[in-house]
Amino acid sequence: MAIRHTMQVEGDTLVVQASGFDGSLAEVERYGLAVIAACVEHGVTRVLCLEQELEYRLGTMDTFRAAEFIAAQAPRVGRVAVVCAPGALPDGQFWENVVVNRGLTASVFVDEEAAVRWLRAEPGSAEWDGLSQPRHAG
Repeated sequence: MAIRHTMQVEGDTLVVQASGFDGSLAEVERYGLAVIAACVEHGVTRVLCLEQELEYRLGTMDTFRAAEFIAAQAPRVGRVAVVCAPGALPDGQFWENVVVNRGLTASVFVDEEAAVRWLRAEPGSAEWDGLSQPRHAG
């Protein structure tokens, strides 16, 4: 499998460390389902996906399909922060737009500290609302 990942629960957050590359749509779907299953199993409501070492290779349509699939499968009770490499940000932002438009609370970052602040922030707070610009800065 091209995507390698580990998962660890830290309080109410599932921390996922992923590396390698996404070799196919099916592989990305399996990865997403594994993350969802771990959240349900451990009763966590926050997910921090550290994907700086994961190379995004899917094309635009498969990225759309992957996001649509995950949005259909994921519970709507939590929030997900994905941290990607700066060069992967355009693909990450596209994925974010698709899942958010389908009801998930998710955001993509290149800065891990900004991602953690966003995960901890209350919706509508200055931290939540104020991250729209700095969250994408490297």
